[in-house]
Amino acid sequence: MRTYSKAVHTVMVAASAAALAVVSPAPAASAAAVTIRVVPAYSETQEESSSWFVCPTNQVLTGRSHHGDENADTTYTCSWIFINDEQVQVSIGDWSLEYKESNSNYSSPPNQALVGRRHILDENGWTRYRSASLAWRGQTVRLIDPVWTGNLKESNHNYQTGTQRVLIGRAHSGDENGNTRYQHAYVTIDA
Repeated sequence: MRTYSKAVHTVMVAASAAALAVVSPAPAASAAAVTIRVVPAYSETQEESSSWFVCPTNQVLTGRSHHGDENADTTYTCSWIFINDEQVQVSIGDWSLEYKESNSNYSSPPNQALVGRRHILDENGWTRYRSASLAWRGQTVRLIDPVWTGNLKESNHNYQTGTQRVLIGRAHSGDENGNTRYQHAYVTIDA
């Protein structure tokens, strides 16, 4: 009898182990690697006091430079965003409200990049911004980790975002000798 109970016990332990193996969840599949690239594609220069700029189709702002006063030129830089070598779709929104340039501070809505800027006159004139949502394969492209730059002298600067980052905001105070700051964010997607 003793041998029989050992055999039954052994069968029960084996059956329990098999049942546990069946109900245990399968190991999670590793998320597919995603490659994101922000590639400069277009630049345009306009006179600052009458600039009205919007990036070309499916591009976002990644840089701006200005040298001189309101009669000098401003150069805008736009870039494409690629995820796994497929171009991100950019859906442009409306223009923002007007901000007095000498005391302006604008940030795009969440997960939207800057695609345009409009400015008239000098530091007492008005500035407006245009932002856009981003999508890849029908999925929202997220813009995370927003950071403001330090102060840059408006009349003598050239700013370009870093790797995998796009512009999402700008602030300016004073005249052409005042400070300009840029807000930029990291491009990502939920895998």
